[in-house]
Amino acid sequence: MKKSKLKVVAIIPARMSSSRFPNKPLFPILGIPMIEHVRRRVETSKAIDDVWVATCDEEIKKVVESFGGKVVMTGNQHRGATDRIAEAAEKIEGDIFINMQGDEPMVMPEVLGDLVKPFFEDSNLECTNIYYPIVVPAEITDDNVVKVTLSESKKFLYLSRSPIPCLGSRGPAQYFKQAGIIAFTRKSLSAYYSFKPTPLEVRESVDILRLLEHDYSIQGVYSGNESIGVDILEQIKMVEEQLKTDPIQNKIFKEAVLSEAILK
Repeated sequence: MKKSKLKVVAIIPARMSSSRFPNKPLFPILGIPMIEHVRRRVETSKAIDDVWVATCDEEIKKVVESFGGKVVMTGNQHRGATDRIAEAAEKIEGDIFINMQGDEPMVMPEVLGDLVKPFFEDSNLECTNIYYPIVVPAEITDDNVVKVTLSESKKFLYLSRSPIPCLGSRGPAQYFKQAGIIAFTRKSLSAYYSFKPTPLEVRESVDILRLLEHDYSIQGVYSGNESIGVDILEQIKMVEEQLKTDPIQNKIFKEAVLSEAILK
């Protein structure tokens, strides 16, 4: 663990009720619950001082704690993951809080270091968010992919499930997508939680728009280490195959996930 004047805490929001994939956090991937894949990978990051799972479900709490993980219980009223981690953060000591989605069992630990590094370089930052380049053209029109446009200094200008910039032949365009890996200062996260859901946030179903609509700044952090999130059951086989055959992913799986399970 790193030592610094800023304590960095990763919070992994998780719930059992999902319309597209019920009980997703506890679904086994190569014999280990998905939430444990994420938690153990995050714990290996040198940028992280503390890791918690935030949930409203006792089933998740029991499983995570049985493996030695830490859990903070939250209410079941939250419409989005950011509200859940904001409630959890009120009960946890820390300066920077990372919203690490619990359905990314292939997240690369070094991405978390990239995410928080700007806070140690600029004390005025309020929020950072990982973004990836869109390399598959079909994702530009896919409503499940949140597109993002950026300023010259890589600040987020807007996020949408529609193509942005617009499609057409008006000039060259590069497309990027938001990752569900976001870091907040305690102050900005508390402010987020104090605001009511905003019109564009609701319209786009994108949590972070709540901050933009209240004139907060979000610093984009580019990453080429895109991880595969799990939205539906059919994606499990693809993840398992990559964990077994991709040299880098297989090494992380064996060292950070599998070895920890054996120890427990």
